[in-house]
Amino acid sequence: MTTGEYLLVRFGPLMSIVDVATLLGRSPDGVRVALYADTDFSRKLKPAMLRVGRRIYFRTLQITEALDLEQPTDDGAVTAQTSTRGPRA
Repeated sequence: MTTGEYLLVRFGPLMSIVDVATLLGRSPDGVRVALYADTDFSRKLKPAMLRVGRRIYFRTLQITEALDLEQPTDDGAVTAQTSTRGPRA
């Protein structure tokens, strides 16, 4: 099960601000304030934002992509191990 599939099962196709805050370990007010500031965090999350009346939701799969939550493949792990060797290795 991938991270995206897990989040879809846990939260459904749309996440509320409370759900995103829970995922990130922040308060809902902190996420709300961070969204309206012009930061790298807000630029990543705003494309996933969906307004339904006054409520704000986020597309779960886009949140997974925006926050780069997918686990690296085995090829990435091998590359990371070889790249941590110093110049004397």
